[in-house]
Amino acid sequence: MAIASRITTRALSTFAAAKLPEAAVAAAGAEAVTLPSSAQHHQQQQQVLEFEDTGRLFTGEPSTALVRTLAALQLMSAGPLVDVGIAALRSPAVAASPVVQAAARATAYKHFCAGETADEAAARVQRLWRGGMGGILDYGIEDAEDGAACDRNVAGFLAAVDVAAALPPGSASVCIKITALCPIALLEKASDLLRWQHKHPSLHLPWKQHSFPILSDSSPLYLTPSEPVALTAEEERELQLAHERLLAVGARCAEHDIPLLVDAEYATVQPAIDYFTFVGALACNGDGRPIVSGTVQAYLRDARDRLEAMVRAAEEERVHLGVKVVRGAYLTREARLAESLGVPSPIHGSIQDTHDCYNGCAAFLLERVRRGSASLMLATHNVESGQLAAARAQELGIGKGDRNLQFAQLMGMADGLSLGLRNAGFQVSKYLPYGPVEHIIPYLIRRAEENRGLLSASTFDRQLLRKELVRRFKNAVMGRE
Repeated sequence: MAIASRITTRALSTFAAAKLPEAAVAAAGAEAVTLPSSAQHHQQQQQVLEFEDTGRLFTGEPSTALVRTLAALQLMSAGPLVDVGIAALRSPAVAASPVVQAAARATAYKHFCAGETADEAAARVQRLWRGGMGGILDYGIEDAEDGAACDRNVAGFLAAVDVAAALPPGSASVCIKITALCPIALLEKASDLLRWQHKHPSLHLPWKQHSFPILSDSSPLYLTPSEPVALTAEEERELQLAHERLLAVGARCAEHDIPLLVDAEYATVQPAIDYFTFVGALACNGDGRPIVSGTVQAYLRDARDRLEAMVRAAEEERVHLGVKVVRGAYLTREARLAESLGVPSPIHGSIQDTHDCYNGCAAFLLERVRRGSASLMLATHNVESGQLAAARAQELGIGKGDRNLQFAQLMGMADGLSLGLRNAGFQVSKYLPYGPVEHIIPYLIRRAEENRGLLSASTFDRQLLRKELVRRFKNAVMGRE
């Protein structure tokens, strides 16, 4: 069967159902099936993206770069080798070793990261821009322990905004993590209080500002089994400082019209992250294109409920909502936490349920993009989701140059999908983490886990790369190139 030509009937039904979110759709088998002629015609309509012609797909990409990429992805798909590397990086003592850091720099860091400084990342953005794509500058810092570290981090984020402002207009956005702006322990306490307030609405939180809905009844409220202790005056002051750090970055972005994407993280702190994000959105977003965008993780069971609640609230308040939809990158962490607490995992029970949730959220938000009430970034490495979203956007008449619809993939991953979307005329950006190796280690561990083994996220890219390199070799031997 042709590369990327299969779209499951279940996926098609998920997108169809999303046109009417309340409609119930019977579950279909998750495996690709042989479709009858009418369904085959519908499937053909979905093929907005072209991957068969790898010569066109990789036009302008030098063969040496393709070989390096294939070698890196192949290396990181070797399960036992990756397990050893992950174990080394998880050990603080081992990870601090100059030898281990040199090995990480020469392998995973070089493939997934844009450099150690903002200027190096900016140079990558400029190369992407010349090739028809944009870049998302991500100063790769997270999990601050105290206020002093947060102050250092906000300076790094502001520097990223200034670098983005000096790049060609529209070529760059900036991504941040709230765990870099507010101490982890405080985010955990605030999240506990927000969960408890959702269960007990009469609870008064004096520090809480006006926001969009943060939780739903399907959220993992069981992570807070008993009433938490209120924040101290000092903690409330530190929380206010964290707000001010976020608003300082948001104001700098608004000054230069640079989109600010706030990453989602793990369940124990996500309520506080969403709270910060929505307060920032209310402060910085107007009726037009938003500055601050939050992130919905489709692997969470409560993702759709929370998304619909926040969209309703934003529309009622006439605030242009910005949303980035991802599947989620903290699977191992969430599973271990749930197991240790003896509680259900907040993550869907199957990968297909996650796919269905992602596609449903995407279709729901594409309708809002069409209406002009939301901006959407679809961050996905899944070819089927990319095909379905591109086809739905085309059906809705959303212009391919519309900046309110963007696709994004991580640097070093899903390059085939990025190029296919670019070639089809859509707005595409690559996520560009940068910073010292020791600061990027948590990010590298997540990427290594995603690319591990036979079912790794890089399988499709490796297939495309092999096909193109074989084609180029044959043509070189035959004297065509």
